[in-house]
Amino acid sequence: MASVSQPSSASTNNIWKVISASSAGTLIEWYDFYIFGSLATIISTLFFPKGHETVALLSTLATFATGFIVRPFGALLFGRIGDVVGRKYAFMVTLLIMGGATTAIGLLPTYEQVGMLAPVGLLILRLLQGLALGGEYGGAATYVAEHSPDGQRGFYTSFIQTTATLGLFISLGVILTTRMSLGEAAFAEWGWRIPFILSVALVIFSYFIRKRMSESPVFQEMKASGKASKSPLRDSFLNPENRRMVILALFGATAGQGVVWYTGQFYALYYLQTVLKVDFVVANSIIAVALLLGTPFFIFFGALSDKIGRKKIMLSGMVIAALSYLPLYKAMEHFSGWTPEAGSPHPNVVMLTVLVFIQVIFVTMVYGPIAAFLVELFPTSIRYTSMSLPYHIGNGVFGGLVPFIGTALVATTGNHFAGLIYPIGIALVTAVIGFFYIKEKRDTKWFSKDEAA
Repeated sequence: MASVSQPSSASTNNIWKVISASSAGTLIEWYDFYIFGSLATIISTLFFPKGHETVALLSTLATFATGFIVRPFGALLFGRIGDVVGRKYAFMVTLLIMGGATTAIGLLPTYEQVGMLAPVGLLILRLLQGLALGGEYGGAATYVAEHSPDGQRGFYTSFIQTTATLGLFISLGVILTTRMSLGEAAFAEWGWRIPFILSVALVIFSYFIRKRMSESPVFQEMKASGKASKSPLRDSFLNPENRRMVILALFGATAGQGVVWYTGQFYALYYLQTVLKVDFVVANSIIAVALLLGTPFFIFFGALSDKIGRKKIMLSGMVIAALSYLPLYKAMEHFSGWTPEAGSPHPNVVMLTVLVFIQVIFVTMVYGPIAAFLVELFPTSIRYTSMSLPYHIGNGVFGGLVPFIGTALVATTGNHFAGLIYPIGIALVTAVIGFFYIKEKRDTKWFSKDEAA
């Protein structure tokens, strides 16, 4: 790709403003998206018929998964808008859709109040959440990358990568604070709604921050030169070479990255709660502490990828994770003190936190460099669309199904470790394809040397 002059506004000071504004909105969208998953065990008792706890939980996880499955459609819809109209406009709209859907979940009547309308309404709102997130991430990642100086895209985009984990961490923090303030009974009855309803204030705050942002300098330069794509969908998926890169990005990077992400954070939470029967507050606290300790490593591996390459860090993370999951989860069962009769009344919280933290490190290896890796694969005119689709299929479909498939396999087989078959297999296949078929592009130049920030 030919280098372009970077506007003077994209100074080093300005890049931090760009990152702050982009990250604030993206963090809130992840917060909104993951409240649902964090509260799945409670939602299952309120929005589905009583009497079949496992079926209700699986139904809730399936509803949770639909938000992931619809994300590729959001990527196509908002990716096209982002490549034609602009990056900023696209993720302003996604922020409002996400905030509205999340707040509405907090106001939704339960199954006892309206019958089957409750799970149907929940499903519709979950689909809107997924559609919004499908357009959000690609826009934020592209926007930050296109403001970042050459040679430092891994470092700067890694701050966007922290937002998914921080969003989950904040959702857990808000849930735990509300739960401990209200008590178990009140929280289960109505207090669970508070984290959803709080979203409206966060979204309004983020909207006004984003409204002040300018458009990406690389996108502006492309529009001014008349090189913008009139049909990003056609150019992304009918052009043989670009279509090939979209497929390779999916099966050689994002599918493995997605399953590692959701195994290390969400499946670990479900495993503690539903398999090992660790107390709700204790399990969420373990995940929250592990996430907090692991978050700086997103920056570390993002910056390291500028020096040694994105691909080798991500693929190494996938392979190490795949080889480590079985011993890690066996150790989790051991330190939980689990028994078939009593569950885990006295878990070793410190060791369980360490074991989850190790899984979070795998997450940071595969996720820290992925934004820079994806934006560098595709040309500016179709970048938003092209990178968003494989990212959201890899994360939304392959990754988002980890809790559902894992929980279903454990319930079906009775084997505590059967749920690991799926992420281990996907991670290893992705690592092999990525190693042989994808080339490193971290040295791609976007800005003229004299004017890069």
